[in-house]
Amino acid sequence: MSATTAIAWFRRDLRLADNPALTAAVASAERIVAVYVHAPEDEGDWRPGAASDWWLHHSLAALDADLRRKGIGLTVRRGPVGAALMQLASECEASAVYWNRLYEPALVARDATLERQLRESGLHCELFDAALLHDPRHVLTSQGAPYRVFTPFWRTCQSQLETLTAPLPAPRRLRGPTPMPHSLAIEELGLLPRVAWDAGLRAHWTPGEAGAHARLEAFCDVGLDDYGAGRERPDLPGTSRLSPHLHFGEVSPRQAVAEVRNAVATDAPAARQSAEVFLRELGWREFAHHLLHHFPQTTTRPLDARFERFPWRRDEHWLEAWQRGRTGYPLVDAAMR
Repeated sequence: MSATTAIAWFRRDLRLADNPALTAAVASAERIVAVYVHAPEDEGDWRPGAASDWWLHHSLAALDADLRRKGIGLTVRRGPVGAALMQLASECEASAVYWNRLYEPALVARDATLERQLRESGLHCELFDAALLHDPRHVLTSQGAPYRVFTPFWRTCQSQLETLTAPLPAPRRLRGPTPMPHSLAIEELGLLPRVAWDAGLRAHWTPGEAGAHARLEAFCDVGLDDYGAGRERPDLPGTSRLSPHLHFGEVSPRQAVAEVRNAVATDAPAARQSAEVFLRELGWREFAHHLLHHFPQTTTRPLDARFERFPWRRDEHWLEAWQRGRTGYPLVDAAMR
């Protein structure tokens, strides 16, 4: 291992285990700087909302605590990302930057420009797949085209699941440069609400890698067997409740697959069938990213252009009834409220 410094750039992969970029950084360098750069403006028209900001604050705090237990803390900076990373690399004399891919169109374009800028400045860059089970660029039809229908897409993904590698372990120990680079306090990002409306979130959710794995283990222990039917019942806690943990990368889909398969390895066929239903739901998450990557116009337009001519009835009173949960359709109104 060379006596160099590498930057591990965290984004929506806020975990230490099964983090390919972090693993590669540790393998390549003696010293690691773990950084999060706050640049919500780079999300384009899809800047996160207040609830996402709340989650991000607590997830970053959990990641910082996890990193400190390994020997370093989380360095927090503000964007623009390119300037922030190059400034950080200069400060700590880093020679490489490692990060995991995201697939939103605005971020794909930003990352391509960023990679070119970093390389031109003399930095080694490596990108990895960590947010999905399969890179959307590599799941294609026999004609080499992207899928537009879920069932054949998932059939192809299922065949590839058999060769899925085991999740990566977290680094045992991390060493940073001396002195460590300056970091903003997470509170300086202003992610928490000024008005305390977040009591419900605090009561029911635990952001962070530990909270994600506790949720996954609880689901495998008590929720998985009935998932096939329970997920269809809005009056029951029948879903996995893993969505925000997956979104922020506190647990990887590969870890979820491994944990679920291990949980039903010796169970009855009914339990294994329920596990397959859950894996199929992960498949829908994969398919959404697949469509987003290959058909970026679907953020504002339908995949099937014929639906652009779909007739809409514009009625302000109906809109307000829907917004207030007063449509008269009990399921719709309960969900909105």
